[in-house]
Amino acid sequence: MISRKPIDIPCTLQERKVLEQIALAAHELGVPCYLIGGFVRDKLLNRRTKDMDIVCVGDGIALAHKVATYFENSKVSFFKTYGTAQVKWNEFEIEFVGARKESYRQESRNPDVEPGTLQDDQLRRDFTINALAISLNEEDYGSLVDPFNGLADMDAKIIRTPLAPARTFSDDPLRMMRAIRFASQLQFTIADDTFQAIREQADRIKIISQERITDELNKIMLSTTPSVGLNLLYKSGILKIIFPQLVDLAGVQTVDGKRHKENFSHTLQVVDNISRNTKDLWLRWAALLHDIGKPATKRYEQGHGWTFHGHEMVGAKMVPRIFSRLKLPTHEPMRFVKKLVELHQRPISLTKENITDSAIRRLLFEAGEDVEALMMLCEADITSKNVSKVRRYLDDYEMVRQRMKEIEENDRLRNWQPPVTGEMIMETFNLTPCRTVGDLKNAIREAILDGVIPNTYDAAYAFLLEKAKEMDLTPVK
Repeated sequence: MISRKPIDIPCTLQERKVLEQIALAAHELGVPCYLIGGFVRDKLLNRRTKDMDIVCVGDGIALAHKVATYFENSKVSFFKTYGTAQVKWNEFEIEFVGARKESYRQESRNPDVEPGTLQDDQLRRDFTINALAISLNEEDYGSLVDPFNGLADMDAKIIRTPLAPARTFSDDPLRMMRAIRFASQLQFTIADDTFQAIREQADRIKIISQERITDELNKIMLSTTPSVGLNLLYKSGILKIIFPQLVDLAGVQTVDGKRHKENFSHTLQVVDNISRNTKDLWLRWAALLHDIGKPATKRYEQGHGWTFHGHEMVGAKMVPRIFSRLKLPTHEPMRFVKKLVELHQRPISLTKENITDSAIRRLLFEAGEDVEALMMLCEADITSKNVSKVRRYLDDYEMVRQRMKEIEENDRLRNWQPPVTGEMIMETFNLTPCRTVGDLKNAIREAILDGVIPNTYDAAYAFLLEKAKEMDLTPVK
């Protein structure tokens, strides 16, 4: 067995075992080998990580196959065209590639590749903090290879590129969004010259596929403080290209000395607020889009001021188009976001005096199982700096929660199913599917929501017979 010095990053015993086996395989093949990239970065930052990237000065696919022989039930996938391979074993996903250097054509982000040295491979990396390498070679096992001062940048919390930033981003424009995503995830600052290059080349993002753009956008949305990344996208000019409807929220108009709320910064604060309480991506998207209909509904009314009447309905109608354009899932996640955007004004209207139980029932019925998510969104929507006003809003929402709880316990309206179904109506009156069946179903539903009858089969069936009599319908004997 080859003797090894400890790797000076906080690895688990299992990770150390895996790295030792990779080192042994590389030694037997006679190829220099290094652990590189995100695994090294995240371990040094004490962030959780499981994926390893291995670069060797030689055949990465051959090394992957050799490593797999050491791990029972491991699986190798390889891509000969790109010279890359992946080994999956237990919870580990290990990527292998031969060291290479790359050159790019202006119209494409697909590089021309040829074999290279370790430094060539580090030079092609996007940022200095992602170019850190740990040697797995016998002569200097565990030593850090850091030709671009990535460790110093990590200590200073700086994002910068190994090459001139203009070249880095021209070669692969997706790196502009990656820089912003890392700044958002790690709470780092993008170096001035690096960010200036992003601003100058923002338009090049257009050659990137929508799927890759949206993947980076979702990672920003899942960061601890998404506003960091969203604000950088806005300042760089990229957001205007990839998500113009969000940029339309920015800016303030003044008429007769009256200004409206700056809706872009308000939206970012709402996203941050809700992100403190949930990691649910789609609830965060609902926060991002909750006011998306305001630019289309903004009006100035003499003697009253600025209004955004119906912005929740307009915004809800925009959600499917936005999801389709961004290639986000257009099934259940989209319906969830659309529902919350449409309903987000409703709970505040229920804080007024003399609100009937019927209004509470209707919100429970329409929100269904998503009522708690809706209330989280409403509470996140409180962005006032007036502490007493915030407390008053929160108290009002707590009152709404209590009333909903009481009515839910009595009426069981969440995930409501009609106690008398359309099939029962057709069988009772010997009807085929028609408008009359729908009218009777709606009448039962409205009677339950208005509190005219309880949410029970007996009450609903009795009401059905009474309503049918008014329509000259006779039950079949």
